[in-house]
Amino acid sequence: MQYIDNIIFLILLVAGFGLFAKSLQKIYRNIRLGREINRSDNKPERWETMARVAMGQSKMSARPVAGILHLFVYVGFVIINIELIEIIVDGIFGTHRFLATIFGHTFYNFFTATLEVLALLVVIGVVLFFIRRNFYGVKRLTMKELFGWPKNDANWILIIEFALMIAFFTMNASDFILQSRGYDHFIKVGSFPISEMTFVPFLEVFSFDNGFLFGIERAAWWFHFVGILFFMNYLYYSKHLHIILAFPSTWFANLDKKGKFNNLESVTKEIKLMMDPNADPYAAPAEGAEADVPSKFGAEDVFDLNQVQLLNAYSCTECGRCTSVCPANITGKKLSPRLILMKTRDRLEEVGRNIDKNGSFVDDGKKLLNDYVTKEELWACTTCNACTEACPILLDPLSIIFEMRRFLVMEQSAAPQELNLMMTNVENNAAPWQYNQADRLNWAND
Repeated sequence: MQYIDNIIFLILLVAGFGLFAKSLQKIYRNIRLGREINRSDNKPERWETMARVAMGQSKMSARPVAGILHLFVYVGFVIINIELIEIIVDGIFGTHRFLATIFGHTFYNFFTATLEVLALLVVIGVVLFFIRRNFYGVKRLTMKELFGWPKNDANWILIIEFALMIAFFTMNASDFILQSRGYDHFIKVGSFPISEMTFVPFLEVFSFDNGFLFGIERAAWWFHFVGILFFMNYLYYSKHLHIILAFPSTWFANLDKKGKFNNLESVTKEIKLMMDPNADPYAAPAEGAEADVPSKFGAEDVFDLNQVQLLNAYSCTECGRCTSVCPANITGKKLSPRLILMKTRDRLEEVGRNIDKNGSFVDDGKKLLNDYVTKEELWACTTCNACTEACPILLDPLSIIFEMRRFLVMEQSAAPQELNLMMTNVENNAAPWQYNQADRLNWAND
């Protein structure tokens, strides 16, 4: 019976990481439903971009208050969970504060004190974020598109992080008291400055005996461990997937200059052929040329988007920085770049559930275009790239909008009347305006 705790711990550990791995596998499978795209160029620049933007949080500085608080929570929470290594070893082998034997007492004291300070910063950050999100009235955080699950999700994450930090302090405080009393295997090791100033006095007020304190320490330890496993598996259902996916998203980000759109190679070849006076319009296509012609121009559903765009949909933090700078949204249009990514993710998840149920995708009569994203949203976009510039992890909602607009124009000839008129004028007059080509330079005579 002495190993029952270790066995339970091992079962929970395997189950927790197993479920997490299964969730990651689903995400990977869903992303692979998109078209392949080669983003393996400029590897040094990509590594530098990932380190600077994803790890270094460089773009968060555009909004200093939120940026500093996010740095508190992100860096603190990630570093604190290095202690998960110690928890895993202690849980499997029944040791206590295993890392002290590796680091030595001096460095371990510094290590635990650092974790305590970071934990305090996390608590400060999540409390201020909770107040800011729910009571301060930041417009981008109170928009209609965040009603319901998105808002609750953000709040639940903050509550979970707060609870984990409280458990962390409680564990350290009770551990410190038991160490000072020389109880059982609790040797004097570690430095807990925050717990000593806050939680230790609170626990000592009640004069708990050693057995009860040991129960508190164990309860907090187990809560912290199970809470981390729960948090890890909750990520699949949460916008906080960006904790993980921000790294591949920034690595695979579009490094071209903002505003540069990709031309369809098949269309470019066709135009060059039309403009070549020596080309034979009746000549048979070169061997293998048929494979270069896409089965569909643009994107109607998630299958037509590329894999980086689908990765972007999963990586969206729903922070709303893109929407807050979108000129269409600011002027009352229906478009919200954030919502474009959210809808893309929702559709991708629906497709994933379809595959889970049927083994392969069975047509459900729905599409990303029209069933999720409306034409009104798409044509409200000015393609100014403000959204892509504002995104703290280099996501590109504009590329998704552009591909769906391309589908409307090239597959359905469903461009707005004004755009059709402009394209007709370009075709007939070599200018967007409706006048004779001979009059094009009349303005120079004024």
